[in-house]
Amino acid sequence: MEIQDNHNDPGWETESTGSSRVGFSGPLITNKRTSNKRSARFKDDDDCYVEITLDVRDDSVSVHNVKGGDQETALLASRLEKRPSSLGSQLSFRLKQVSQELRRMASSKRFNKVDRSKSGASRALRGLQFMTKNLGAGDWSVIEARFSELAVDGYLPRTRFGKCIGMNESSEFAGELFDALARKRGITTHLISKAELREFWEQITDQSFDARLQTFFDMVDKDADGRITEEEVKEIIALSASANKLSKIQERADEYAALIMEELDRDNLGYIELYNLETLLLQGPSKSTNLATNSRVLSQLLSQKLVPTKEPNPIKRCYRRLAYFVEDNWKRIWVMGLWISICVGLFTWKFIQYRHRAVYHVMGYCVTTAKGAAETLKFNMALILLPVCRNTITWLRSTKLGVVVPFDDNINFHKVCAAGIAIGVALHAISHLTCDFPRLLHATDAEYEPMKKFFGEKRPDNYWWFVKGTEGWTGVVMVVLMAIAFTLAQPWFRRNQLRLPKPLKKLTGFNAFWYSHHLFIVVYVLFVVHGYHLYLTKKWYKKTTWMYLAVPIILYACERLIRAFRSGYKPVRILKVALYPGNVLALHVSKPQGFKYTSGQYIFVNCSAVSPFEWHPFSITSAPSDDYVSVHIRTLGDWTSQLKAVFSKVCQPATSDQSGLLRADVAQAQNKPSRLPRLLIDGPYGAPAQDYKKYEVLLLVGLGIGATPLISIVKDVLNNIKEQKDLEEGTEESGVKGNKRKTFATKRAYFYWVTREQGSFEWFRGVMNEVAENDKDGVIELHNYCTSVYEEGDARSALIQMLQTLNHAKNGVDIVSGTTVKTHFARPNWRNVYKRVAVNHTKQRVGVFYCGAPGLTGELKRLAQDFSHKTSTKFDFHKENF
Repeated sequence: MEIQDNHNDPGWETESTGSSRVGFSGPLITNKRTSNKRSARFKDDDDCYVEITLDVRDDSVSVHNVKGGDQETALLASRLEKRPSSLGSQLSFRLKQVSQELRRMASSKRFNKVDRSKSGASRALRGLQFMTKNLGAGDWSVIEARFSELAVDGYLPRTRFGKCIGMNESSEFAGELFDALARKRGITTHLISKAELREFWEQITDQSFDARLQTFFDMVDKDADGRITEEEVKEIIALSASANKLSKIQERADEYAALIMEELDRDNLGYIELYNLETLLLQGPSKSTNLATNSRVLSQLLSQKLVPTKEPNPIKRCYRRLAYFVEDNWKRIWVMGLWISICVGLFTWKFIQYRHRAVYHVMGYCVTTAKGAAETLKFNMALILLPVCRNTITWLRSTKLGVVVPFDDNINFHKVCAAGIAIGVALHAISHLTCDFPRLLHATDAEYEPMKKFFGEKRPDNYWWFVKGTEGWTGVVMVVLMAIAFTLAQPWFRRNQLRLPKPLKKLTGFNAFWYSHHLFIVVYVLFVVHGYHLYLTKKWYKKTTWMYLAVPIILYACERLIRAFRSGYKPVRILKVALYPGNVLALHVSKPQGFKYTSGQYIFVNCSAVSPFEWHPFSITSAPSDDYVSVHIRTLGDWTSQLKAVFSKVCQPATSDQSGLLRADVAQAQNKPSRLPRLLIDGPYGAPAQDYKKYEVLLLVGLGIGATPLISIVKDVLNNIKEQKDLEEGTEESGVKGNKRKTFATKRAYFYWVTREQGSFEWFRGVMNEVAENDKDGVIELHNYCTSVYEEGDARSALIQMLQTLNHAKNGVDIVSGTTVKTHFARPNWRNVYKRVAVNHTKQRVGVFYCGAPGLTGELKRLAQDFSHKTSTKFDFHKENF
């Protein structure tokens, strides 16, 4: 294609690119101030011309005539109708721009057009969105308001462009977008006016795929020559990786740039053009991770009211909510109802008993209230120990009692008992200190006469008499110690959420919680003493405090002895230590003799090099059939930070074929460290996730390090399916023992792992690859989500998605996770996840197991209830928060 000047103006410069390639001429420069009509003819390889005649005047340029071409050509020509301040340079720029566009159109016609009607192409056409709903950019009025706030002397600086359009977290990407839009318009400064910002805004919000593709192409094509070189591809890869916090991709930008050039530049020309980019977007291999579902079932499901409509009748609405609540929480309801009934019964019994005693006539309802509260206090002080008897709870979970008792809520019930104790202490102490004792001190001699057998012949003469007695000082000390333990157990203290001065910082955190909770030993001793020395009860068999406490204390003491004996009797040998990105420490230890566990359970870990007294719980990540026990520990607090520091000293940098940052493979003699810290484990203990074997279908959701118990389940499901397949094929002996083997119910598992950091995928890379390699029947469906990457369709992640598709198609490896499992971007649409499982498994019960931060618990539980009520699929929700 060539441009010709009808007047043979010497200002024309012609550039030739070879006979086999297309060329362009420009720019057109003129210093004449008279009106001239200039025409430019664009010629393609088929000798078809497009002639554009321009009317150039002193202060304007208009299109006089367009011969040949189509509507797109006319639209391109209309871009020349501008009134710039520097007419010559702007006209030259516009001519060159239109020349490049026509050249692109002509060159692209030599290649087969991509069929945009295909499903893959249709999905891609919705991509490359520069403005998404997540940006919160709003309409032009919002942008205009931001311009007014951010502009300096009526101009918006490039550095504030991202903030103005809503790209607050992608300043570098926004800067490159600014440069591309400015180059398109010949703007050479880093300042734009409101009118120019309006032009920028209209272009980046253009819903046309061609317009979005051209804008993205312009961002990569920094010299505006219509061609993208490998160096330019490398720069945009580094920019996209930085915007999405993908450091590993940024480090390998050279390799990925070469991959794109190899795929698109088949003729080794050293550059790619716009149509190549379109081909990659619309025709690239993109195997969807969403499996096909029965369209008839899907139609039926979509026709159902998955979002409850508001019932106009308030009585029916309340009844339906109550029915749903009872259906979902009936276990908790009957347990709480029984507990409240016992507390109320004990309080009433003691209240009535003292209502008919002589002391009532002196102290009134104060003493009846104090004694009623004391009776509930004895009961709750005994009951609060049972939920933390971990071995007992783990055993009870496996019995039939686990069907009706919510043992998963043992810690919550422990907190309920603590609340009951707090109420009992408050009623008991306030009634005595502010009511009973003052009334006794001010009683008349006649009123005091019946009290002599309790308080002595001589009436107490002051308030101090009651406080200094055994009953008094033991009670006061208990209240103080309970207040300390209760306060330091609150989340804002235990999780270091308070901003305190440095000297007071040691009063918060898990250590403070752990040590303060062990003050209960002193409290229980004082509680027994306090309950024996009673003013109003002298006979030993009526002093019932020790009767309440005897069995729970003995049971708890046995629990602690078993734990101490088991952890010391079964020392573990450290097999492997690995430090992964995201401050995660992986420990592989030998399996003690007779140590049996179920996936989803947890163990307590003690490291004497950090603290000889502290034990911390961690989910087991190995499968029961593995010959080792592994845990993955996220560094969050003081103890875990010290543990990481201790083991980092014995580690060495990982080699190229190993995962992790630092490693110590103790099993290999050549890498064996000279000295390892002493490690003790105690367990295993029951957790909600261990109930997975009851379900044929599993929906496993892990958030960050919360994937640890679920990884063990995934491995166990795979191992058990392989074993059952071998049994069916007769490759293993089935014998009597094999026939008694408990049936493994799980037939399908969906695993969703959501994490912020790309490096997190290294934690379980081996497991992911193992599942992908061995799960030939597609029993386990893996979904990885990296939330640092912008959602699919966002222009900031478009190139990452292209790279992901290319690399996975060529090498079978995902560029984000480094595994064979393709990674999704941003956060999952959980409603769609539930919907898909409901479609695939109608009239089945699905076990939903979530482990992670509490923030997502509400949404997942709500959706489980919603779909259980509105579809034939029933979802049982289990959660484990940390």
